[in-house]
Amino acid sequence: MKKKKTVFIQGEITSEFIANSIAKHQTKTEIGAHNIFLGQVRKDTVKDEVVSAIEFTCYQDMAEQKLDEIREETFDKYNLTCMHIYHSLGKVNVGEVCIFVFVSAPHRPQVYEATEYIVNRVKSEVPIFGKELFETGAYQWKKNK
Repeated sequence: MKKKKTVFIQGEITSEFIANSIAKHQTKTEIGAHNIFLGQVRKDTVKDEVVSAIEFTCYQDMAEQKLDEIREETFDKYNLTCMHIYHSLGKVNVGEVCIFVFVSAPHRPQVYEATEYIVNRVKSEVPIFGKELFETGAYQWKKNK
């Protein structure tokens, strides 16, 4: 039975977490390229309301199953050495990172294509929901773009 990957992190994904993830790959000498996608919460203005944070929730079992499917299909499609997907749950403030995708391969073309493929599938297929919290205390459910 394969080890279940940790995907969800409570709150923001810190720069220390990201740096440690990168550092762990320095011993994997078959890797020639890494690509990283970091999604951070924007200070959008929506109908005169200013976003201060996003509160993320999900159907965790369904989301983990879908992420595992995306992971397996990505490994089948691209010649990757490693792939990591992390997403925040709970409140993430403006300017903080809420999604971290880290892809490694022997050569660079695969990492660029695979990263975009993963991010697009996560945004469109995984049941993760964001509630935009406004500075006034109001909120609305965010639509993925």
